[in-house]
Amino acid sequence: MVGKNTSDKPVLSVSGLTIAFGSTTVVHDLSFGIAAGETLAVVGESGSGKSVTSLAIMGLLPERIGRASGSVKLGDRDLLTLDESEMRSVRGGQISMIFQEPMTSLNPVQRIGDQIGEAIRIHRGLKGAELREAVLEMLRKVRIPDPEERIDNYPHTFSGGMRQRVMIAMALACNPALIIADEPTTALDVTVQAQTLALLKELQRETGTAILFITHDMGVVAEIADHVLVMRRGRAIEQGTVHEVFSNPRDAYTRSLIAAAPSLVGKLADGTIPARGVEGVPLSFRGDAPVLEVRDLSVRFPSRGGLFGRLKGEVHAVEQVSFAIGKGETLGLVGESGSGKSTIGKAIIDLAPRHSGEITVAGRRIDYADPRSLASLRRDVQMIFQDPFGSLDTRQSIGSAIIEPMQVHGIASGKEARAKMEWLLERVGLDPARATSLPHEFSGGQRQRICIARALAMSPKLIIADEAVSALDVAIKAQIIDLMIDLQKEFEVSYLFISHDMAAVERICDRVAVMYFGEIVEIGARDDVIGRPGHGYTQRLLSAIPITHPDQRSARPPQRVDATPPRSPMKPVGYRPPPQSWEMMAEGHFIRRAS
Repeated sequence: MVGKNTSDKPVLSVSGLTIAFGSTTVVHDLSFGIAAGETLAVVGESGSGKSVTSLAIMGLLPERIGRASGSVKLGDRDLLTLDESEMRSVRGGQISMIFQEPMTSLNPVQRIGDQIGEAIRIHRGLKGAELREAVLEMLRKVRIPDPEERIDNYPHTFSGGMRQRVMIAMALACNPALIIADEPTTALDVTVQAQTLALLKELQRETGTAILFITHDMGVVAEIADHVLVMRRGRAIEQGTVHEVFSNPRDAYTRSLIAAAPSLVGKLADGTIPARGVEGVPLSFRGDAPVLEVRDLSVRFPSRGGLFGRLKGEVHAVEQVSFAIGKGETLGLVGESGSGKSTIGKAIIDLAPRHSGEITVAGRRIDYADPRSLASLRRDVQMIFQDPFGSLDTRQSIGSAIIEPMQVHGIASGKEARAKMEWLLERVGLDPARATSLPHEFSGGQRQRICIARALAMSPKLIIADEAVSALDVAIKAQIIDLMIDLQKEFEVSYLFISHDMAAVERICDRVAVMYFGEIVEIGARDDVIGRPGHGYTQRLLSAIPITHPDQRSARPPQRVDATPPRSPMKPVGYRPPPQSWEMMAEGHFIRRAS
C-alpha cells in the first residue's frame, strides 16, 4: 500500500474505496495509506477521480447522489461509518482541507479574520484578544501583507493568490493530523508556491502532520512528495516512492505526465551583461504601430478605518506602468500574486479605477468618461478570466453566451450571429451541436475554450488573458496554449498574457514584462528576460520554478520561508513615488534602476 510506513501506524488508511454517482462508478477499489510526517501526492488529469476521493474522505460527497464504500480509517476510526455530527468534529480539527478555488470556498460577506477564527474558536476554544492574535499569527505565517489591517477585510479585496493563502491559513490553524491539499498551489506564482511548499514542509517537521497532496503538476510532486499515486479514469495505475516513480515509471501515462512537467528551455546565462542608461520610458513593441499603448498607468485603492471610516492611506496597486503591444504580438505580464498584473488588465477594460495614466487602443486614446469611447474599447479589447465557470452565466446556454455580445454591439444578429457562433465553436474544438448546453455540462478545459470563442466573437484587436491556463492540468493547458497560438496566427489578434506560469509564458509570449509590487522592473524579448535576466527579482522568480526530478532537491539551495515582514503597498495620502530610471541590457531589453 503506497505511503504506508510499515514501522508506524498510518494516520490515514484507505482500503478498497469505491465511489459512485448513481449507477456510474467514478473511483474503483482504491487503496493507500499515509503515515505521520509523510506526503502522498495523488496525481492525474482532470476527471481522474483524485478530487472526488478527497471529498469522500471528508464526508462531503453530495447527499443521496454520491456514495462511497470500502474503508477510510483515520487512526482507528472508519470515517465512512460516522454520521454528519461526528464528521463535523473531525473536519477542521483532525482533518483540514485546502481547496483549489478559494473564492468559491470563502464566504464573500464575512471578513477573512472571522473565517479563520471560526475554526480556531470551535476546535481550540480561543476567544477575544487571544483568538484575534492566533488569527494574526496565521496570517503572518502565510505572509499576508499588513495582517493587522487585512484581518478585517473581505475576500474580494484580495488577489487570487492572496485568497489561497487565506485558505492555507484556515487549514493550518488547528494543527490537524492530516491536511488534504487539493491543488493548493495552482493559483499561486512560483515564488509564493515555493514559499507555500516550504511552509508545509516546515509544518510537517514541527508537528508530524500527514499531507495528502492532490495535483496535476509533476514539478510540485518532485519538490514535496515522499510517495506518489497516479490515477487515471478512477483507477490507480501506478504507485511507489517518489524516486521510484520518477526514475523508473512503469506506465506510459505516468511517463507522459513527467514529460509534461513545467520546465524552461532557456538557461540562465553566466556572468553579467553591461547596461547603459536610458532616458524616458521604454515602449518597444513588434510591428509598425502598437495595438495597445499604456503610459504611466497608476491604480490606487483607498484604505479607510476607524469609527467614521476616515482615509488612512492608499494601496498603490499599480504605479507608473508603461508598455506597448504590436499587432499579432503577445506580451507576457508576470510576477507574484498581488504584484498588480491582473489589476492592469482590469484597469484597461474599466474594471478597476485608474488613478492616472493614458491608454491607447489602435491609435485611439480611451476616454473612460465617454460612452462611445468605452463601447469602442469593449469591441476592440476582450478578456479571458482565470475561472471560466465563474465568468459564464450558469443559466445561459453556451451558444447564447457567444451570440449575446455580437447582438449587443451590433456586429451580427439572427442567422448570421448563429452561423458565426457555430463556426467559432468549431474553431476552438467544440461540437456546435452542444450550443444549447449549459456551462456545468463541460469540463474546465472545455469551458475555457467557450470563453475564448466568446472573446473572438467580437473580432477584437486585443485579448487580455488573465491567468487563462493556470487552473488547468498540464495536458489541457498545453492544448489551450496551442489553440491560442493557432488562433493568433489566423485572426492576427494581440495578447496581453497575464500569468505566474513561467513555462506557459515561455511557450506563448514574444516579449515579457516582470512586475514587482505594482511596478515593471524588467521588460524585453522572451529569450532575453528568461534566458538572461538582468533584475534580481527576475532571477529569484526563475530560480523558484519547480524541479523536474526529486534527485534535484539537494542540487539547489533549499527554499525557506522568509520570516521578515513583506513589503507593504500601503502609502500615506499624497505620497509621490520617485521617478523611474532604466538601464538597457540589450536592444529592447530594459531593467529598472534601484531607486
